[in-house]
Amino acid sequence: MGASSSSEQSVPIEQREAESLAASTGALSTLQKCFSNLADPQSGAIPTDALQQCFRLSYENPVTGAFEIPDSFPAVLDQLGSCVVDLFFVSEKGGVSWIELVRGYNRCCARKPLSMCVTSLLRVFTVTLKKAGLNCNLEFETGDNDCKISGWLMPMDVAMLLWMCWGMSWCCRSREFSKEKGSLCLPDVKHIVLSAVESCGEGDSGLNVWECEVSGLEVQLPVGKFVSWVMKTVPSLPGCFTEFVYAVLKHSASEEARPECSTSTAADSSSTGACSSDLLSPGIAWAISLTLTSPLSEEISRACFPTDANAINNDLLYRSHLHGRGLNRFWSNVQGYQGPLLVLISATSEDGSANKRNWIIGALTHQGFENRDLFYGSSGSLYALSPVFHLYPPTGKERNYVYSHLHPTGKVYEAKPKPVGIGFGGSIRNERIYVDEDFSKVTIRHHAADKTYQSGSLFPDQGFLPVEALITEVEIWGLGGRGAKEVQDSYKNREQLFTEQRRKVDLKTFANWEDSPEKMLMDMISNPNVIRREDR
Repeated sequence: MGASSSSEQSVPIEQREAESLAASTGALSTLQKCFSNLADPQSGAIPTDALQQCFRLSYENPVTGAFEIPDSFPAVLDQLGSCVVDLFFVSEKGGVSWIELVRGYNRCCARKPLSMCVTSLLRVFTVTLKKAGLNCNLEFETGDNDCKISGWLMPMDVAMLLWMCWGMSWCCRSREFSKEKGSLCLPDVKHIVLSAVESCGEGDSGLNVWECEVSGLEVQLPVGKFVSWVMKTVPSLPGCFTEFVYAVLKHSASEEARPECSTSTAADSSSTGACSSDLLSPGIAWAISLTLTSPLSEEISRACFPTDANAINNDLLYRSHLHGRGLNRFWSNVQGYQGPLLVLISATSEDGSANKRNWIIGALTHQGFENRDLFYGSSGSLYALSPVFHLYPPTGKERNYVYSHLHPTGKVYEAKPKPVGIGFGGSIRNERIYVDEDFSKVTIRHHAADKTYQSGSLFPDQGFLPVEALITEVEIWGLGGRGAKEVQDSYKNREQLFTEQRRKVDLKTFANWEDSPEKMLMDMISNPNVIRREDR
């Protein structure tokens, strides 16, 4: 006891406090292994260039199916590693000491208010842009995370910030670390950028979101409004940087990691570019995941960063062009799934000039569908997904989250039969989103009719009157993990077994014609006056 007390007293108070803070996040042992692997035995510190190399993101010719990527963006990723080390890990003469490694981790990953996390991310982005030779209009009063920020961002700055966060997240989730440059397929983030422009732009810019190009937008987004938009719409965006720092240090703590290793991710563009015809594209899936802080974010992220295509397809419960349109086809594929669900609806409507507009909306439910003639549900959210991304979480005033009703099996007369279809928000016959039983039309009503979800337009220029649009595609994705899918599979197998049993006919009951009720009935009809003696 005395020796232990003596050794604790020999450790400076600042070091004990830093180690205690790192231990509260469960990362102290990882940091110890990381320092042991990377530190120079002679100096007893990690060489600065070796730590910078660990944090370096190096991708060769990033590509995207959306708007054009600036030629300078690869240089931004190349400078990220050195900027992270310069900002958060103080280097001494021999390199980064143990205490500075712990302090640097705490500056990046310790628990702190969301506004401070956003400030840290913007600081990294600003320094990285300047080091890559690009202009940035953000100024920080001090070096603290709670300092005041002044200036503005351009829409293209927001796009590069999002792509930088995507690159960090891909590095964490692919778990592939190599010295060679890898390829990277960036998602389409136009819908997220336009969300920031609509929320942060000053005055009426007359923006036509249907036809605009992000690279040509000259709209200044004040940083104060941008920080508020991040905290309200994509609160998990700063977590991309936190996860990246921890993933790099954790990899460096592994036995394979050595100081000469870099974290250049060899991303397979074919897998990342799951740019398929699915409504749940990587860009849309990532945007939805950024709105969540629960385990649901991890489930949706599997569609953003696919490592197993078969596992992703298993999460798809229903697709209208694949399984057939209509409520009955839909119900046969989602029945028995007891877990969170993501509903995506793509539709086409006409504006005042008879121009056809394509848009995508979504609904997130925290439980499976039920055949009920009343609203139900515990929680959920509505999404405007394309062309502009917006989140509409619950208000807490009402609980009309989901409505799903099939035709009643019994022929019971109803003076006012309940509508047959699927709805979200609002009230019966006045739902905010309503899909008819044929899955041919969707009706969108103004948010004034809905007290369950927050107000806002589900597609641009929605207006006050109800809009009836033609459905082009409907997708249902299960977010309950493998357990929920296994429960549904067992439910379907049980229902199929019951169906087969009901179809079977016991031929033994018809083996003796003389004893059958059909023969007795025919005899009575042919000769009703014959005297029959009842067998006793």
